[in-house]
Amino acid sequence: MHSRPQLAIPYRTLPEYVGHWARIAPDHRAFTFVDHPGPHSRGVHRTLTWKRLDTRVRALAAWLAEEAGPGERVALLCPQGMEYVTAFLAAPAAGLVAVPLYPPGLRGHDDRLAAVLADARPAVVVTTSPLLREVRAFCADIPVRIVVADEVPDATDGDRLPATPDETAIAYLQYTSGSTRTPAGVEITHANVVANARQALGAYGADTRSVTLVGWLPLYHDMGLVLSVAAPVVRGLLSVVMDPGAFLQSPVRWLRLLAAHPRALSAAPNFAYDYCAAAVTEAEKAHLRLDDVVALLNGSEPVRPGTVDRFHAAFAAQGLAPETHCPSYGLAEATVFVSAARPGQPLRRFALDRAALAGGKALPARPDDPGAVLLTGCGTPAGQRIRIADPVSHALLSEGEIGEIWVQGPNVGRGYRNQEEQSRRVFGARFAGAGEAPGDWLRTGDLGTVLEGQLVVTGRLKDLIVVDGRNHYPQDLEATAQDAHPAVRRDRLAAFGVPGVPGDSGERVVVVAEHTRATNLAEIDVPDLGRAVRAAVSSRHGLRLADVVLVPPGAVPRTSSGKVSRALTRARYLAGTYAAENAR
Repeated sequence: MHSRPQLAIPYRTLPEYVGHWARIAPDHRAFTFVDHPGPHSRGVHRTLTWKRLDTRVRALAAWLAEEAGPGERVALLCPQGMEYVTAFLAAPAAGLVAVPLYPPGLRGHDDRLAAVLADARPAVVVTTSPLLREVRAFCADIPVRIVVADEVPDATDGDRLPATPDETAIAYLQYTSGSTRTPAGVEITHANVVANARQALGAYGADTRSVTLVGWLPLYHDMGLVLSVAAPVVRGLLSVVMDPGAFLQSPVRWLRLLAAHPRALSAAPNFAYDYCAAAVTEAEKAHLRLDDVVALLNGSEPVRPGTVDRFHAAFAAQGLAPETHCPSYGLAEATVFVSAARPGQPLRRFALDRAALAGGKALPARPDDPGAVLLTGCGTPAGQRIRIADPVSHALLSEGEIGEIWVQGPNVGRGYRNQEEQSRRVFGARFAGAGEAPGDWLRTGDLGTVLEGQLVVTGRLKDLIVVDGRNHYPQDLEATAQDAHPAVRRDRLAAFGVPGVPGDSGERVVVVAEHTRATNLAEIDVPDLGRAVRAAVSSRHGLRLADVVLVPPGAVPRTSSGKVSRALTRARYLAGTYAAENAR
């Protein structure tokens, strides 16, 4: 284990921090990428020290500065790994704007990649030699220069880099995942990302003690980028990264990395914890020790208490402490981190009355009441301010009232690229009551409330389903539907509203669900499954489903960050795509 380096002075940009650690801790490990070249591989480690990372960043930055002018965009079409980290840090070091993306070929996401490239209009694309042919073919009709990161020599003169950019300049464009709308590029400044890295480090106790960041989240995703790159660069910590595909192929690989590195801190969405609990075998658990894990972040909205319980029950014998689980909340428009439960504290659980929740109030209920909705607190703000607003009147709401979550802090981005009107609406919101909460606020589009000082997230404003004047949260309906029949694949279903027929009050509700991979469609009694789902939703929510559609694994679309895209599922349903597929 390397000794903990001294705290860095507050630099303005990430490349400055890289240079700082290269000077005072040149031989300490900075980044390790763990490759899994085969299905049974236990991992091949490749490590860069701070000195070596600084050398590569400066070399690539000098090369990029020759290819593009100040402020132009650099699209990162690299695979998960060292070249991605280097390119992300090199672009701002060259006075350019990084655009974290992914190589062509990611299943179901080439159209989005093309749309983002058209919006960002990069001057340069950075990739790696194994992917050069694919990237060149994909970008054939785009006026862009391609730089192959692993072919740039160290000998490039890194002393010719431009002056350190102003902290208010744009460091990168973080494109939203597109789960609720067309992807938009959030302009994140140097000050934003440094502030959010420090906020995250402070929230999880890594500002004063040494930890190892362990991650498999995609580096083009906001949480993966900040937790696996920005935070360790600011603090001078070791970051260990693996490919998301390697985790999906064998989730125990992630747990082994947690066990192998001292004081590990990591993050994953809700489904990953359920996946580990269900898929990791007793034989794989036998050699795991997880008692040195510091914190496990869960950034899903909302975090499900049942998932946390299943995960910790599955790995309690491996020494995993329940207090390591840290439900958190964030979004790309705020760089990523907004609010977090602190390590070492018990999970804050809230049992809320479902009927009252549908009416906009968070009233307590007994946890064993069938009408209770079980939610988890997402802690307190991390160096920023949170308020709850009426999404229509913009009035400031009191504790226990459900409204839109508004955020204010140094981590909030500048706005959306080339979308001035939308930027003003989202990033420049004002409360109706003069002087109650002055200044511009970020409208998150998420619904929630504050209970006992804890932020409680209830759902997405745009996903809300309104029937007979009552609000229904799709993730609540989805949780009921997936528990109604064993053939429904967990976390691979979408509930959404569609226009009602004349005379109806509100929307009609549809559930599209994948069946499990272990089950053949011909073996499933589809009408029986439909009846089971309808009965469960009717009993628990007092809601009649207009349609239940069972589709094959992989048919429910997901965003580039792995979340189910309800908006795209709804669009495919209305277009008749699922009906046509089922008729074949």
